This record gives sequence, structure tokens and C-alpha cells, in this order.
Amino acid sequence: TINDETVELVQPYFEMEDYTFQNGKKVCGNVAGLLSWTQAMVVFYGVNREANLAKQEGRLKIANAEKDKAQAELDEKQAELDKVQAKFDAAMKEKMDLEDDAETCKRKMQAASALIDGLSGEKVRWTQQSKEFKAQIKRLVGDVLLCTGFLSYCGPFNQDFRNLLLKDLWETELRNHKIPFSDDLNLIAMLVDQPTISEWNLQGLPGDQLSVQNGIIVTKASRYPLLVDPQTQGKEWIKNKEQGNELQVNSVLKEWCVLYY
Repeated sequence: TINDETVELVQPYFEMEDYTFQNGKKVCGNVAGLLSWTQAMVVFYGVNREANLAKQEGRLKIANAEKDKAQAELDEKQAELDKVQAKFDAAMKEKMDLEDDAETCKRKMQAASALIDGLSGEKVRWTQQSKEFKAQIKRLVGDVLLCTGFLSYCGPFNQDFRNLLLKDLWETELRNHKIPFSDDLNLIAMLVDQPTISEWNLQGLPGDQLSVQNGIIVTKASRYPLLVDPQTQGKEWIKNKEQGNELQVNSVLKEWCVLYY
């Protein structure tokens, strides 16, 4: 049970002059033995400590050797763990990529299913439109005849006489010759699109049916039209329409502007 603290506590006594075996023997033999025993115990502690130190150093060397061996094994296992971790990370990345691809494919399938469902509802309409398109092809010859007749001959007449020519005369002739045509043929829709009509309106052409028909004749007919234009609407429209083409207005255009506005 002796330790450094015990040795430190008794050390001042050892330094006293009368703390010797001889001086103790003078007083009492038992005292002398006690003095000799305490000194022997301190010497024993020092020798035993050195022996323990050497023993512990040996143990330390063995422990260090075992530690180095264990560290080497740990490094080896760590290297294996790093390899396994790298494989695991690669596998996890591949798993995430596959999950992302699966999610993308799922979204595409959902979109495709929605599209298919939406298009299935259009089947009836498309079928009907396909039949109508075939019927339009059959009626195309008669419709073109009516349109060309309108462009070539209807210009000089007012709206009532144009309807008389188209409905009462020409359509009757087509039926007599068994030429198919559209009963509800819209000449304007067939000869010009709505954006063009809107542009003409911005250029000053009135939006009524007769004026739009006149605009079609002016732009689509192969012959130059003669405009009867008491209100100068046709003249202003032509001037605005051809402004970018450097139209030159002469006295003929001023005085004669056979379409009705």
C-alpha cells in the first residue's frame, strides 16, 4: 500500500540526524527496529517501483506490438470497408437512377394513358370528320365551279343578283348535270381566311358580306376590276392595302373607282 505520497511524508524524518538505527537503539530496541523497518520499506518501494516500471515497460512493448498488429488489421479491414462502401455507394446510385427512371417512365405512362383516354373520346368526331372530308372531296368539283363562276361573273352585280346567279341558276345547272356540290357552300370561307378579312377591315374595307366578296374579287380574280365607288371606301382600302407596294394614284383611280360598296 506504500505510494509516492507516503514516501514523501516520511522523507523529512529520514533527513533528521537522530533518525538512525543507532540513535533509536539507544532509546529502545523496538524503536530502532521500527526506524530500520521504515527505511527498509522506502528502499523496497524504490526497488519495487523500478522493477514494476521495467515490468510495465515490457507490458507496454507487448501492448504496443499488439496495438500495431491490431492497427494493421484495422487498416486492412478499413480498406476492405472502403471498397465495400464504394460498391455500396455505386449500388445506391444505380438504385436511385433506376428509381428516377422508373418514376419518369411512370409519369410518361400516366401522360400517355391520359392522352389515350382523351384521344379515345375524339374517335367519333375524327371518324365523322373523315367521312365529311371524303364527302367534301366528292363535292369539290362543283364547289370550285361555283367559286370560279363567282370570281369571273358576279363582280358587276349587287348582292341579290349574285344570290340569284348562285342559288337559282348555277346550282340548278349543277344538279341537272349531276355534278355534286355543297348545298351550304360559304364562298367567303372557301376563298379567304378570317385573319385576311380582319386585315382588310383594318385597312378600311367595310365588314359586311358584300364588301368582303368585293375584296375577294379584287384580290383573287384574274382580271382587273372596275370599282363603282361613290363613297370612296374601295379607293381608300386599295390605297391603304397597296401602300407598301408604292401604289401611284392617277386621275383614272380618282374618277373611277364594276364592284358595289
